[in-house]
Amino acid sequence: MARKLKTYQTSLGFFDLAIAAPSMKATLEAWGADSNLFHQGAAKESHDPDVIAATMAKPGIVLRRPVGTDRPFSEHAELPTDLGGGGPTKVSRKSKGPKTKKPSSRPVDQAAERKAALAYEREQRRRELERAKEEAARQKERERRQQAVDKAQAALDKAEQEHAKRTAAIQAEIEALEKRSQTEQARWDKEKERLEAALRRARA
Repeated sequence: MARKLKTYQTSLGFFDLAIAAPSMKATLEAWGADSNLFHQGAAKESHDPDVIAATMAKPGIVLRRPVGTDRPFSEHAELPTDLGGGGPTKVSRKSKGPKTKKPSSRPVDQAAERKAALAYEREQRRRELERAKEEAARQKERERRQQAVDKAQAALDKAEQEHAKRTAAIQAEIEALEKRSQTEQARWDKEKERLEAALRRARA
């Protein structure tokens, strides 16, 4: 059964944010808040009929408007144009708000609430599917990179083994040549000694 949605509102940076969500926790996650704005008094449940209508039309989607204004909430809001110089204008706009907007002026439409709750769940499933798709792509990239690393490591290991094999063969050849050199030196020493003895006898 779809959970009933509520409209929550806060101000972050240059924008007022609003969203229709089933809980404060889901709201904070959607806003990307790293602290509990509700406990800090920076966020609250909205009872403004216009804000509720806007968020219920797009449940689960963060809507924005320039901070300090009473413009309609939308997915893509422009930056405030009166930063730093619009104090009186903001006050005059805000002073009209409570007189024209009463939480009880619009009857609760249970069918619309159910529709919004179902739309929110669809939006959540869409987001989860997107996250799963992104995670699958990241996993595929990690596997591709690991395969490349394994291939490079295998090539290095094979080259090291071949190098060790060739080095051992060269070392064996060196030892064999050294042995032949020693044998030849011993033979020559004997031959030289015999020939020198014969030379001495001839001279005598």
